[in-house]
Amino acid sequence: MATVTFEGASRVYPGSERPAVDSLDLHIGDGEFLVLVGPSGCGKSTCLRMLAGLEPVDRGRILIGDRDVSDVAPSDRDIAMVFQTYALYPHMTVAENMGFALKIAGRPKDEIRARVQDAAEILDLTDYLDRKPKALSGGQRQRVAMGRAIVRSPQVFCMDEPLSNLDAKLRVATRAQIASLQRRLAVTTVYVTHDQVEAMTMGDRVAVLKDGILQQVDKPRAMYDSPNNMFVAGFIGSPAMNLLTVPVTGDGKAHLGDFELPLPRGAKLSGDQAAVGMRPENFSLTGAGHGVPVIVELVEELGSDAFLHGSVQDDAGSKDLIVARVNPQAPPAKGELIHLAPAPEHVLWFDPATGERVAG
Repeated sequence: MATVTFEGASRVYPGSERPAVDSLDLHIGDGEFLVLVGPSGCGKSTCLRMLAGLEPVDRGRILIGDRDVSDVAPSDRDIAMVFQTYALYPHMTVAENMGFALKIAGRPKDEIRARVQDAAEILDLTDYLDRKPKALSGGQRQRVAMGRAIVRSPQVFCMDEPLSNLDAKLRVATRAQIASLQRRLAVTTVYVTHDQVEAMTMGDRVAVLKDGILQQVDKPRAMYDSPNNMFVAGFIGSPAMNLLTVPVTGDGKAHLGDFELPLPRGAKLSGDQAAVGMRPENFSLTGAGHGVPVIVELVEELGSDAFLHGSVQDDAGSKDLIVARVNPQAPPAKGELIHLAPAPEHVLWFDPATGERVAG
């Protein structure tokens, strides 16, 4: 197995002034499952393709273990790719698809057969080895694509949104299988997704990208509790964190509707406004006059959970929207005026001018 290291790695596409990936510094440990996540166009797939050798490195370098692979051909990097599309050969059986790379490499037939059989047992594909891809479900085809990668025994797995073609229920089941499989094989894995729920549930660590720039890399829980900036705070979590820009008075208090929050000691802002971050689960319903006044616009009843979406009412006529988790057994009614109090110990503070966290 091996580590993966990006050292100031950049990629600038021809005709573009802005790098798709800009000076990426990232170290991935031996056997680690790292998830690259971010919105469409943020550069996460480009990072993966640079690692695989499908895109050149214009500046910096990429190492696998101690070996600089920046100029090494893709076939010599000992990496296995799993793509969004299954890319299976329709005229070949499952066994032939899984063993094709080994056949091209000139490996003995007995070795190919043994490796394919081992991978099929791991992936519960033994009964499907003689079938063609058209006779398989989407989830089974994705497992075949995984098997094709496993039989090569690579140093690194590169997975580019492998679950995006599956329906929601199958996606949940398959991501659990992939995470379990990666722990069993202990192969260094770089997994790209735009789905932050996948990132939070699968990765040992999560790296968040925006406009080709690494925003933060951390364990999922640590990133959820302590985002570096407003972008990470708003991107990680479902439903997303509430981020409201509010005025701060001379006595160091932020006003959210008619509710006051004291600015933490030592927090420095570049202006007279602060961005207040509050997770939906960190609100409680209070009586009139004891919290943020909110008109309920919608209640999402999900069975075990309920989330209300409401508009903050204040003297300035602000219509900031807020999301809060409420008791699913007795949720407020649509159109009702309620009061919500955020838990002060869970409030995060950001400077809206820079986007950086200043306290909390």
